Amino acid sequence: MNFRLLCRVLGIVCLLIGGSMCFSLPFAFPLLANRTYLPAAEQIEKGGIQALVLSMAISILVGIVLMFSGRGGRGASLFRKEAMAIVGLSWVMATVLGALPFYLSGTETAAGQSITFIEAMFESQAGFSTTGATILTDLESPDSVPHCILFWRSWTHFLGGLGIVVLFVAILGQGSAGKAMVRAEMPGPSKEGSMPRMQHTALMFAGIYCGLNLILTLIYMIEGMTLFDGLCHAFGTMATGGFSTYNRSLGGFDSPLIEYTTIVFMILAGTNFTLLYLTMIGGPKRMFNDVEFQTFIGIIVGLTAAIMFFGIRGGDVGFESVPQGLRNGLFQVVSIITTTGYGTADFDQWNNFARGSLLLLMFVGGCAGSTGGGLKVIRHVLFYKILGMEIELAYRPRVVRLIRIGDATADDPAMLRGIMVYFCLILGIFIASWMLLVTFEPSSTWGYTDDAVAAADDSTLDEKLLDCASAVAATLNNIGPGLGVVGATQNYAGFSQGAKFLFVWLMLLGRVEVFSVLVLIFPAFWRRA
Repeated sequence: MNFRLLCRVLGIVCLLIGGSMCFSLPFAFPLLANRTYLPAAEQIEKGGIQALVLSMAISILVGIVLMFSGRGGRGASLFRKEAMAIVGLSWVMATVLGALPFYLSGTETAAGQSITFIEAMFESQAGFSTTGATILTDLESPDSVPHCILFWRSWTHFLGGLGIVVLFVAILGQGSAGKAMVRAEMPGPSKEGSMPRMQHTALMFAGIYCGLNLILTLIYMIEGMTLFDGLCHAFGTMATGGFSTYNRSLGGFDSPLIEYTTIVFMILAGTNFTLLYLTMIGGPKRMFNDVEFQTFIGIIVGLTAAIMFFGIRGGDVGFESVPQGLRNGLFQVVSIITTTGYGTADFDQWNNFARGSLLLLMFVGGCAGSTGGGLKVIRHVLFYKILGMEIELAYRPRVVRLIRIGDATADDPAMLRGIMVYFCLILGIFIASWMLLVTFEPSSTWGYTDDAVAAADDSTLDEKLLDCASAVAATLNNIGPGLGVVGATQNYAGFSQGAKFLFVWLMLLGRVEVFSVLVLIFPAFWRRA
């Protein structure tokens, strides 16, 4: 392991994160702090400014120290081990440094209850990983959350949506080293190999990403949002993160036009960015002929129709008519499959089919090469093709089949093995985390004392089992809201500090290529040999 090179690159990342905090400073002033349905702030948010400036100073100081420690690392070769270490540690450092503005500003999780550092890390990781989970109970009070800190919260979505390392490579290049780092960060099989140079690929991704953010911000402002709200919700949509500036999320606007606009851009954000680029230069036929995109749209259409049918049949809230059912059902399906997590309706009050479908949908995710999290659609396509091939081999052991994805052939044994390993690994992490949460999370999270739980019926115990499973699935797959105590109208504030720390790591594992995080805990990984 080349520790000098590692320190030098991590130092640059710290400088970039610290420098980016300056974009939140203007929103501490009344002119830019106002929001659509709330009065403008009456005075400059001095506490928010001080917290941001101090956070910037700490981040830049850490960056300088690391770069000084890494002097002499310039020009050294960066191999796979260093690339994985840089990616994993960059996200850990971003989580810690990104927590500073929340913690130093005295942000309150509830009235009179200041945020702890673990909770600040939770909010920071939820932003960078584009999970959108939150422990803040009142976003609409400047006394609880200063507007400039609220903007920083959404700005972490912008930085994390495309990827910290991808943005780093887009700005500074890094040659062949950049290719290793981008591959270590971006989860899921991707089409980036068809691009000529990695910096070109990163710049292309960044250009499309920034362009769509700008277009969506302008559309939101035309539809009635202020600049502040437009930027924050565009960041949340294009990063598939879901942070809002209102307690009711996008439902606070109660605007079908805003919701359908968001649906379109969530789908774009959940689509492979390389495919978007190829579509721009080759026409829409490229997109609609892509197997992953066809499957992605097929799941959205099919599941929306099924949820509408059972919702209207069961008389669920929000399904009183076909247009209303289409609006609510389509929005929540797209929001969950793209891992955005925006809410316009309390889907936790829907029928069990809808709730169960949305829970399973959390494990699907967007397309590879998109800003969406989850397992990725292409992995599911390959997984089911591999299963079909193995079943056929059971009764035709001599048959030779090639797995085809459209016109291409997936004949790399290492990639196919990696798909199966990835599914098993995610399943193992989910089960282990779920059991930890069920075993050690106190019953007070659900409003029960231990004596009450001992005397409770099975439905109370089932509630804890489902809620814990939902919370783990929602954080591991970067969704945000889940069911029960973390439902569409709830948040993660009631969980213990230990559970919140667990969620921080689950969100990180879900966002970055999982092996780039897991290798950090193996001593052999850090040896020079």
